[in-house]
Amino acid sequence: MDLIRSAAELEALYGEPLERAVRKQLDRLDDHCRAFIAASPLLVIGTQSLAGVADNSPRGDAPGFVRVAGDHTVLIPDRRGNNRTDTLHNIVENPAVGLLFLIPGITETFRINGSAVISRDQALCESFAVQGKAPKTVLVVTVKEAYVHCSRALVRADLWNAEKFAKPGTVPSFGTMLEAHTRGFVDGKTVDEDNKTRVPQTLY
Repeated sequence: MDLIRSAAELEALYGEPLERAVRKQLDRLDDHCRAFIAASPLLVIGTQSLAGVADNSPRGDAPGFVRVAGDHTVLIPDRRGNNRTDTLHNIVENPAVGLLFLIPGITETFRINGSAVISRDQALCESFAVQGKAPKTVLVVTVKEAYVHCSRALVRADLWNAEKFAKPGTVPSFGTMLEAHTRGFVDGKTVDEDNKTRVPQTLY
């Protein structure tokens, strides 16, 4: 493999970024940023442990579930999951985070880079309650970089085209993969059947 080993080699290969790509970056959230975040039902949060292990994790809920608390602050409720808490463990060790917001039908995405802390403040958590259930914690993200990301990746993927959605049976089910990856610790068919009712009933 012919590997790139330095920033100089990388820049020589790719050249200078477009001026607008540099100018678009903000250090705060303006009204346009706030509108995009308010419309987004899904984000992916990237973190990294001190050991250098990177992780990406989705966070989703009704549009507006991420709250803008100021020009430099966003709040993300940590809803119920499987209690692995990989993202939270990483933030405890290393507060650097990257957020990618997506909106169905929109091919552009929105990115935030910054730092996060984990709050268990009771009043704050209760302010995010849904169906009477509050998250155990809320991520408080300080915005350092914020910018809209161009559409090429989602256009190439044709992500929102319903005609391109995976056909039933073409992708292994959650239960099938879980049974294989746990070496039979669970029964895949039982997991898939249980999830039809368990997941909707345990969202919060």
